[in-house]
Amino acid sequence: MAHELPKLPYAYDALEPYIDEQTMKLHHDIHHAGYVNGLNAAEAKLAAARAAGDFSAVKHLSREAAFHGSGHLLHSVFWPNMIAASQAQAAPGGDLADAIARDFGSFDAFKGQFVAASIAVEGSGWGILAYRPTDDTLVVLTAEKHQNLTQWGVVPLLVLDVWEHAYYLKYQNRRGEYVNSFFNILNWDDVAARFESASS
Repeated sequence: MAHELPKLPYAYDALEPYIDEQTMKLHHDIHHAGYVNGLNAAEAKLAAARAAGDFSAVKHLSREAAFHGSGHLLHSVFWPNMIAASQAQAAPGGDLADAIARDFGSFDAFKGQFVAASIAVEGSGWGILAYRPTDDTLVVLTAEKHQNLTQWGVVPLLVLDVWEHAYYLKYQNRRGEYVNSFFNILNWDDVAARFESASS
């Protein structure tokens, strides 16, 4: 079954003033849609290659599937990770809060590491809070592009897109301001639900 672009869980202007309506339209309707289309195309070409027994383009098509597939996956987490500022919480509670304190020392220490990691991504990429089931640990990771520098087996819980298309219309080259603004629109209930699902 072909991959589909998920609908936004809110209106395009719901994240104002931190993320503007025009950026949301371009980001979701064009950029994310492009990753969905690219993944579908790569998988269709891989299926055709298998049917023909011609694997000469597998290296290229595998790269395309990794790039577009990771872009689609991360964006599908990114949209519900956010919520209108009037509904956002300053910090998580419950088991997620306990796990953050256990693995980072405190919420402030986690936030400091996540912000610094996201700002420091070289080129285009992501800041990621993930659950690593092999040792029942939360980790902060970065990804360059969508797929480089990740760890096998982790489950993304909270992701921040730091590609310029995610913030340039409003913040220009002020990535740090954008990264810090992200904490005003975090949907910690969504992150907590992902943590509960991944760790149970």
